[in-house]
Amino acid sequence: MQALSSRRIRIAVLAAVPVLLIALQIVAARNHFLGPVESIRADFLGSPKSFTVPWAGLGLALIGLSWRHRFIALGSALGIDLVYQGVRSLSGGPLAMGNGPVIVLTAIVVIAAWRWDGIERRNALHAAALGILLVLSNKVADVWLMITMMAGPKVLDEHVVLVDHALGDPSWLMGQLLDAAGPIPTFVLHWVYIELPLGAMIVTIWQLRNVVKTGQWPGHYLVRTFLTVGLIGPIFYVIFPVVGPIFAYGADGHAFSLGDYWPNIVPPIDMTPGSLRFDTITPRNCMPSLHTAWALSLFIHSRRDVITGQAAPLWLRWGGTFWLLATLSATLGFGYHYGADLVAGAVLCLAIESGLRAPERGWDSTRIRLVGAGALLFAALLLSYRYLSLTYAEHPVPAGILVLSVFAAYVTAFYRTWFAAVPVAAEPFAAVRA
Repeated sequence: MQALSSRRIRIAVLAAVPVLLIALQIVAARNHFLGPVESIRADFLGSPKSFTVPWAGLGLALIGLSWRHRFIALGSALGIDLVYQGVRSLSGGPLAMGNGPVIVLTAIVVIAAWRWDGIERRNALHAAALGILLVLSNKVADVWLMITMMAGPKVLDEHVVLVDHALGDPSWLMGQLLDAAGPIPTFVLHWVYIELPLGAMIVTIWQLRNVVKTGQWPGHYLVRTFLTVGLIGPIFYVIFPVVGPIFAYGADGHAFSLGDYWPNIVPPIDMTPGSLRFDTITPRNCMPSLHTAWALSLFIHSRRDVITGQAAPLWLRWGGTFWLLATLSATLGFGYHYGADLVAGAVLCLAIESGLRAPERGWDSTRIRLVGAGALLFAALLLSYRYLSLTYAEHPVPAGILVLSVFAAYVTAFYRTWFAAVPVAAEPFAAVRA
């Protein structure tokens, strides 16, 4: 029965993907911007929009192949990319690598489906599906950012900045620190910020490194959390539109900015916050911070082996820590997010991870309480940001302490449930209630 249910879910997902892509393409065509179908066509026949995502997708697909097939796939992808780029360069086109991995990724699916069988076929198709989903999710995300701009002309930054005052104005603080640090730290943080798919691929490859040898796929791994965060999180961009400090309070907002404040001057407290009319070219993709959610999930999955439960190697744990800290520093230091966005993104990640982690455990009372508390806390944060922002401004110290304390309690409950040496199954929310 469980196998049949799982098969039906996979069939439903496979049927829903093309429907979603076609629907988004229609929306894009009607509003005159690049749609997912056009973007996929460019990956095969034109200039790919992204370099990292197609190669990260191929990297995931290689997990399910033998070493011989991995070398063949990598060599073929690199060769195809060089040929495509040579043609582009001769015709005066841009530098845009990425055709090769997409073509090879497709070839893996075709060859595995028609020529291989047994565990070899199953592993190849499973891994290739992960790679394809990563590529397609990036296409969907690009369109959704355009939809956030079409959804409405106004943003809620005036409310969120009041909450940020209560949290110590972390974006302004980190922006000044980054300015003082010089170009090298700025370059490193910018690279980490935009190459998040690469970090996810590294962790996932380590998690699934033995699937070809053993044929055993873990019940949960990083890609599942990554994709679920990407599916749920963007919904709130439309519900709670925010553009970020560098746009609403900095030079990048141009005529729509409230002033050239960020990062050197903390804006004055406005006791009459409202909805700020903004342009139609800036995505409303701040609340919650999905970069924070994704980086935190990467950090969580870099701690332990998902099959044995043993500690991950030191290089991976340090790498996961670095990627999380660098991503948080970049989101704030470049003025892309307020501190309030980061708190909401982290709560969203922990709630989703709690729902997906250790599926063999089932939906016991501990999981239900942990996911329910996370959903409740996330909703409470967003509602308080919108409707209690004046309270944050009038009582910044107690309000800031309350938000951070409740967040810390939820982090503690998450850790005690999934990572403590002796997991607390019966009372995981003792810290929250206290």
